[in-house]
Amino acid sequence: MVDDDPVVRDHVCDYLRHHGFETSVQSDGAGLRQRVQAERPALVVLDVMMPGRDGISALRELRNARDDTPVILLTARSDVLDRVIGLELGADDYLGKPFDTRELLARIRSILRRREPDLPSVPGAPEMRPTYRFGPFEMDFGARELRRHGERIALRSGEFALLKTLVKNAMIVLTRTQLNEKLRGNGAHRDRSLDVAIWRLRRLLEIDPSEPRYVQTVWGQGYIFVPHGDPSAAGRIALRPPG
Repeated sequence: MVDDDPVVRDHVCDYLRHHGFETSVQSDGAGLRQRVQAERPALVVLDVMMPGRDGISALRELRNARDDTPVILLTARSDVLDRVIGLELGADDYLGKPFDTRELLARIRSILRRREPDLPSVPGAPEMRPTYRFGPFEMDFGARELRRHGERIALRSGEFALLKTLVKNAMIVLTRTQLNEKLRGNGAHRDRSLDVAIWRLRRLLEIDPSEPRYVQTVWGQGYIFVPHGDPSAAGRIALRPPG
């Protein structure tokens, strides 16, 4: 929750905590990108009009850093320009001040349903196993961290769970159904959330996400994790005769 008004901050945070959300606060947009990278919140509620670093500038910095953490903007009801600019910069929603906290909660839940698959905690849970290395990357299962050349890459819980599932099944083609079941349990419903998660993961791992080396598509079959980054691996597998 980023807002310079302590009354609004405290009221919203108390309400969200009462409804099961862990919250943290910040009084302006300065350093928001660094804090988001450190804490990896599920969502940011960001006021536009603040002294110092305003919400639009903070949002622009987030998106320029290729951080797609969901953001709800709090705007003055009459300020159409702020809403338009915010949406063009990549805000997920906006709410005019003054607002009802019940509506804010509903919008938060709606965005999280759209943006973050409802994954169980098990696939992304910490594990005491050796660090896994591929290309310039290191995957620390205990700390639930991915590093490139020693520098931490911020991953959401769903992204980490997906990568861990792929890594544990390296060079094995997993169908969409198998991936959904491993991540979400038997009977997982079909939607496009897996495609979105794969797309996000490729943006983090690949030099060119349109020509993936690590998370490849085997056409007509599913996805495969290729730890050595051979871009032709999926194509060769797709050409193999059955059996």
